[in-house]
Amino acid sequence: MTDADESREPTVPDEWDVIEREAEYETGWYEGGYDLVEQPDGTEKRYYWAELPPAVVVVAKVTGTAVGSTDSAGDGDRILFVEQYRPAIREHHLELPAGIVEDGESYTEAAARELEEETGFEPSTTVLLQEYAVATGVLDHDRAVVYADGLVPGETELDSNEFLEVTSLPVEEAFERAREQPANDSTISALLLAREDGLL
Repeated sequence: MTDADESREPTVPDEWDVIEREAEYETGWYEGGYDLVEQPDGTEKRYYWAELPPAVVVVAKVTGTAVGSTDSAGDGDRILFVEQYRPAIREHHLELPAGIVEDGESYTEAAARELEEETGFEPSTTVLLQEYAVATGVLDHDRAVVYADGLVPGETELDSNEFLEVTSLPVEEAFERAREQPANDSTISALLLAREDGLL
């Protein structure tokens, strides 16, 4: 490519100008609307979004306790799961404990709180593995994965819309089960991150 060709290449700005931001609806969970944006070629287009508060997913390892399991295996590392019905998609899902980060909380603080509220276990150690943006084409939503271990009994405190069954699976079985349908993104990605970091 010559210098002349390079000079004709359009320059894409780091951030596009927002002409108008319109929130069209608000729920107790999220806000939705659109931004009217000027694109790099000068045209205008609406980009629709839903804005959700940050959330955390917890990979919690428990050793030698077959929580919620009917098998006899009591030794070795297991991963805590919760099974719940998801009305939005009308399916039961086996998921890692997760929840919204409350105002003033760090991801690790939220992870410890959510883990105890949903499973009745309090972690001695929490480590932030990754923070990332979710479904960036339509969502304004950040999620983090936190690893927790050194679990000790605590107290459950379920929200009014939480009807959960707590269970646990051996580590390798957890990976296999997470990929069975119906599968979900947060459980698969969190387990893979924990394995990549050598924690599972």
